[in-house]
Amino acid sequence: MHCLRTTVVRLWPLTAVKMAQSLSTRLAVEGGLRTFQPVRHLNAPLASEPFLNGTSSNYMEEMYYAWLENPKSVHKSWDTFFRNASAGAPPGAAYQSLPSLSRTPERLNSVQAVVGTQPNVEKLVEDHLAVHSLIRAYQVRGHHIAKLDPLDISCVNFDDAPCTVGFQNVGIYGLAESDLDKVFRLPTTTFIGGNESALPLREIIHRLEMAYCQHIGVEFMFINDMEQCQWIRQKFETPGVMQCTLEEKRILLARMIQSTRFEEFLQRKWSSEKRFGLEGCESLIPALKTIIDKSSQSGVESVIMGMPHRGRLNVLANVIRKELEQIFCQFDSKLEATDEGSGDVKYHLGMYHRRMNQVSNKYITLSLMANPSHLEAVDPVVQGKTKAEQFYCGDTEGKRVMSILLHGDAAFAGQGIVYETFHLSDLPSYTTHGTIHVVVNNQIGFTTDPRMARSSPYPTDVARVVNAPIFHVNADDPEAVMYVCKVAAEWRNTFHKDVVVDLVCYRRNGHNEMDEPMFTQPLMYKRIKKQKGVLQKYAEKVIAEGVVTTQEYEEEVSRYDKICEKAYTRSKDEKILHIKHWLDSPWPGFFTLEGQPRSMSCPSTGISEQELSHIGNIAASVPVEDFTIHGGLSRIIKGRANMVSQRVCDWALGEYMAFGSLLKEGIHVRLSGQDVERGTFSHRHHVLHDQNVDKRICIPMNYISPDQAPYTVCNSSLSEYGVLGFELGFAMASPNALVLWEAQFGDFHNTAQCIIDQFLSSGQAKWVRQNGIVLLLPHGMEGMGPEHSSARPERFLQMCNDDQDVFPKLSEDFAMRQLYDCNWIVVNCSTPANYFHVLRRQILLPFRKPLIVLTPKSLLRHPEAKSSFDDMLPGTHFKRLIPDDGPAATNPEKVKRVIFCTGKIYYELNRECKNRGMDQTIAIVRIEQLSPFPFDLVKAEADRYPDADLVWCQEEHKNHGYYGYVKPRICTTVSHTRPVWYAGREPAAAPATGNKHTHLMELQCLLDTALN
Repeated sequence: MHCLRTTVVRLWPLTAVKMAQSLSTRLAVEGGLRTFQPVRHLNAPLASEPFLNGTSSNYMEEMYYAWLENPKSVHKSWDTFFRNASAGAPPGAAYQSLPSLSRTPERLNSVQAVVGTQPNVEKLVEDHLAVHSLIRAYQVRGHHIAKLDPLDISCVNFDDAPCTVGFQNVGIYGLAESDLDKVFRLPTTTFIGGNESALPLREIIHRLEMAYCQHIGVEFMFINDMEQCQWIRQKFETPGVMQCTLEEKRILLARMIQSTRFEEFLQRKWSSEKRFGLEGCESLIPALKTIIDKSSQSGVESVIMGMPHRGRLNVLANVIRKELEQIFCQFDSKLEATDEGSGDVKYHLGMYHRRMNQVSNKYITLSLMANPSHLEAVDPVVQGKTKAEQFYCGDTEGKRVMSILLHGDAAFAGQGIVYETFHLSDLPSYTTHGTIHVVVNNQIGFTTDPRMARSSPYPTDVARVVNAPIFHVNADDPEAVMYVCKVAAEWRNTFHKDVVVDLVCYRRNGHNEMDEPMFTQPLMYKRIKKQKGVLQKYAEKVIAEGVVTTQEYEEEVSRYDKICEKAYTRSKDEKILHIKHWLDSPWPGFFTLEGQPRSMSCPSTGISEQELSHIGNIAASVPVEDFTIHGGLSRIIKGRANMVSQRVCDWALGEYMAFGSLLKEGIHVRLSGQDVERGTFSHRHHVLHDQNVDKRICIPMNYISPDQAPYTVCNSSLSEYGVLGFELGFAMASPNALVLWEAQFGDFHNTAQCIIDQFLSSGQAKWVRQNGIVLLLPHGMEGMGPEHSSARPERFLQMCNDDQDVFPKLSEDFAMRQLYDCNWIVVNCSTPANYFHVLRRQILLPFRKPLIVLTPKSLLRHPEAKSSFDDMLPGTHFKRLIPDDGPAATNPEKVKRVIFCTGKIYYELNRECKNRGMDQTIAIVRIEQLSPFPFDLVKAEADRYPDADLVWCQEEHKNHGYYGYVKPRICTTVSHTRPVWYAGREPAAAPATGNKHTHLMELQCLLDTALN
């Protein structure tokens, strides 16, 4: 039938006219007799020509296109048929038997007589085009006039683009009121006809109004994929498609009762407590449950969710199915916390639960991520964890694991991280194959009106950048909400693309239950006070429809109230708060049943000589045949081969050894960040590019061993906040993976400061959630200006949780105990071997802590910054402190000064010390692990040189770098018996100078101070 419409019925009238005109011109030149002006009869029934249906239409289409090119190329019967059809003859009259095909004047006159009886072709064409334009106007802008706002005070302003649709506006399209009862053929870009191909204009408008202008507004016509647009049209335009069954209505009513009565119960019991209730958007609960039900039916086994504080307790209770008594006991101010950490408020906590889905009859795992008050910060974290779970279960299409993100309207429009997260949605190493976004659009942000909070009409307009369809729905119509959520789940399952559900609702109380909204929104809240609750409205509707009786409804309400009362009684027995009961990412088998490490020791992080050589040879090879690499890269690979033969490694090769050995042991390694495949400083080259074949690459790290774990190295989008959050989430899914994020330059991490402050440094304390992510931050004062010098180590050190004034109790497992008690680890390695060890230690530890590595720049190629294989063999470990191993160490009594330092400055101090012949009287000690501070080793070095001055030397300015952290700890170590002098740059506002000459003068000055 589609082919048929292409060739005869759906021929655009204008096209037919132009074709006939050009055809008649051509025939006039050829001396033919086809001089009639064709018109079309659009209302002819297709049944008149049964041979046009079915598979014959394909053959007919071929005949038609051949006839258009040359009428003489087809049989005379086809020639006549196409001429008559183009001339406007009904399909039943278009075909003529062969004897009547003779070109006689009589025959020509008869055809002209038929044509003459047709309506004016131009008017017919214009009317149909007008109807098509009208249909498209509804599809594009119907949401402008949809009844979306339950308060009927919509803040969405479309004055600049009025929606000219409806019976009263047909004149704008060139139609008249008299046309309303005319029948028009429908285009294939609409489904309002159902099984009918033509409808009166009045019915066309009515059906479009029902599809696009009621309680659902659909934004989708910006999508540039025809198949996706057609799919959405069919879901919303097909007559009767939105009808709910009786069973669906009963389930919906029960869920609305749970959602509403839960909030009312909390309000009765704890009226003066903050809980950020869901009142005004109670339909969120059935919305989420519908999405989960539909997704479970489609094969989804795990759902990871992220949401803000509003409605969180309700979601935990009625969606995740957290025990009610565990929620209620959180309101008890006398509850004692016995777990490690400091905990968090109840509306920030997460949860992990596996349960049977009653609709699909399948098990499903639900995880609600814990998050801070910083709105939308959890978005990329959820996506990272979702990606990790998909990766570990081999879900390459997102059919088993999916994510749901909940947003507030003000935050969705205002927070840039939303945009960053959207732009990860289709990147190969970051896509989660579609996220369902649900916006709780209560039309206010704390006290700020939408007209002051965003420049776009809708809060959801940011989603248009990734062609995500946006379904606006009046949250006071639970059936419309449920249908929209069904479509959203089906969209995600069909296309694996993001989709947005905008629940247009209101906030019955203030920002929290103690807040007074009438100060700033008096008119809105006068309207809200008069607004009937959505449960009451829906109950009245289904009772009137006979779906349930009043008695059945009241019994269901009473049943849920009793459940809450019983749980409340049980909650009084809870005396201790167990934060681990709210864990959102458990690691089964990694800890003991009590959540403790299985040991407090770490094996040697060294590997065998054979393994070092094998991995080194892989790094120095191209394991793919007929692969042409860049000439400069050939020299780098040759240099690696020379180092392997000499049993030494530089920084890049040391990293290769760490990654390769972990992969060989079955540990997945994922390195992400801007330009990490090559490395900002062109030192890594983990992805080789064929110089002759576009997009042909080779990753040698994946050729180490046949049964190795996969290695993922991926250049990220130009985002720090979003990508670091993503990698944090990825590392959260499993402890058995080394996940690293590298900043292009160390100071760029400050655009991701929210992730660092709210998740990394304090995540374990707040949520008992360990994480082993590694941050690689290039750092060093090398004359590159203020923006490419400092990774701001002082900020990380300031947030360390150890006490600078207390010398810890020493024991055999002191170093491990320190690591276990700290909130994160900060290191500045000066040798490739130590970098190798600290990366391997990150996995071999019996627990997980974030690792902050201040990585070098000039040391990447420094001739002295190389390590022997001997420093990486079995039995070797990471060195928290590297003592002086020169002449000063052999005669400690002659040492006049001990210089403590860290990182690159060591090599400049060492060179200058030797040049001045002072290496016997000055000892230079490198503190490689800054936090937890190595009190025991620093004490040993200070005691080793009892008569020496103690100096801390750094290349950073005095108010930057490590001095503020290190000095009080060294003083505590020596019991304040010896002063600690400072050698370094003076305090400054900027991290470094932009003048190269000034930089060199400052460096020479600090070296003079340190050594003089």
